[in-house]
Amino acid sequence: MASKRRPDESRVTEKKRKKKNCVETAELTSVVEDEQLKRAVREAWSQRTHYSQGDLELDCHPFPHCIIRNFLGSETFVENLQRELLGLNFHEKSNDLYKFKQSDDLKKRTEQHIAGLRAALFGRFRSWLGGVLGVELEPTVDISCARYEYTDVLLCHDDELEGRRVAFILYLVPPWQSSDGGTLDLYTTDSNFQPQSIVKSLVPSLNTLVLFEVSPVSFHQVSEVLTEDKCRLSLSGWFHGPSLERPPRHTEAPVQRSPHLPRDETLLLEWVNPVYLDISYQEQIQEEFEDSSEIQLKDFLKEEKFREVSEALRLAQIQWTKRGPPNKRCYEVASLDTLPQCVSACWELLRSEAFFLLLSNFTGLRLHYLCPADEDDEEKDEEKEEKKEQEDVVDGEATGSSTESQSVNTSREKELSTPVCCGELRRWSHGCYTLLHDGEAARAEYALDLVLPFCSPDWQSDFGGFTCYVANEEDEELLTVYPEDNSLALVYRDKETLKFVKHVNHKSSSDSTNNSTSRALYDFSFVYYE
Repeated sequence: MASKRRPDESRVTEKKRKKKNCVETAELTSVVEDEQLKRAVREAWSQRTHYSQGDLELDCHPFPHCIIRNFLGSETFVENLQRELLGLNFHEKSNDLYKFKQSDDLKKRTEQHIAGLRAALFGRFRSWLGGVLGVELEPTVDISCARYEYTDVLLCHDDELEGRRVAFILYLVPPWQSSDGGTLDLYTTDSNFQPQSIVKSLVPSLNTLVLFEVSPVSFHQVSEVLTEDKCRLSLSGWFHGPSLERPPRHTEAPVQRSPHLPRDETLLLEWVNPVYLDISYQEQIQEEFEDSSEIQLKDFLKEEKFREVSEALRLAQIQWTKRGPPNKRCYEVASLDTLPQCVSACWELLRSEAFFLLLSNFTGLRLHYLCPADEDDEEKDEEKEEKKEQEDVVDGEATGSSTESQSVNTSREKELSTPVCCGELRRWSHGCYTLLHDGEAARAEYALDLVLPFCSPDWQSDFGGFTCYVANEEDEELLTVYPEDNSLALVYRDKETLKFVKHVNHKSSSDSTNNSTSRALYDFSFVYYE
């Protein structure tokens, strides 16, 4: 039998539903109601001058950014907003650039205070901001919530993406100090629009909104969170509009490559664990390598040689220079002319003709003229020749004679092709990393990566400093290589595979009693090309 509902009962239910889904109005700071202040901010922003009035501050160094304290007018609203946000589902986000937890897009969330803030931000505040900039901002809603906890970080970047005009962050944090980390760090830039150094750090503060125009110089980062007791909760996103004009992206000079050094097998006998010089064992290694394109050879150097180099790497005579720019990399590289004798000898080993031949035996790659070519090698040679032909075409024109000449010399070029390598001796400590970037993807080619690590005695994998391989334009990791003492890592990558070294976090500089210690990871890093 069908039940019947009294007419007034259905109205009560509908009333309750409406009440449940109603939007809580977000009261904003009086700053957005003051027309005189709005005109003053607009003039200061256009003139790139400093301006401060009450809870609003505009600073144009190193690039224009605006800080509005007490952005929301009601403490109760702020508390309820925090509660709603902390109740969301968060997803662990981790790649070369960042590690933190993020909510789903908040554009359609119906929680009262989230919806209320969203309406205020992308309604009347968007209108105010557009008036300040003199730009028609689009109604596009782009907002999410982030939780940064111990060792979480967002490294140096400029936020540039088609359509993004202004970035914003609203902090919803407990009492916070600079020693807690998690600061918003702003970078200066050089004449090539590359980031140089941090000149300003903004400490998160409850109910404070920070915004800046997305531009070719808006490089910033969220420094690593150092406190284990607090959560850096924030809402962030972008106001969309016409993008600012961008100059051509700076192209770095390619790393110089060199052929092998003329050193014979006596160097191998002196340095390399004898097991790896056995021909039958080399054949086993090659079979395994050809199956997976990667291998780690444990106890690669003779134990006494490894210990000697490991101790010498910590000597003060070695001069270390920081490599940047920070939107691409941050680590230290050794000056070769300051290396102790045994370290220099190890460097020569990895560049020697005998070692090139040993690598050929390990991998089956043509890194020495004694290594026979196979079909795959011929395909790669053909690709190289095609690339060379394209580079030789000037202004879209090529003469028939030059094409014929290239064709005639094809076989000769194959025979004369000289394997080359480039390498560095690197030091990794807290704050070091490398990032994926457009220039690296554009130059990607077939290559053999070699890393030979020298770790601190208590170095752990959760410190970071490991190498990740990913497919181009994909976040999913194909391979992770963790540094291990005296374990030679070899990885062969194609043109669609990129690599980065994960940020070395605060755990690397603290022991179990939270006393600062000096931990560092050293490695020889080489890339070999057929």
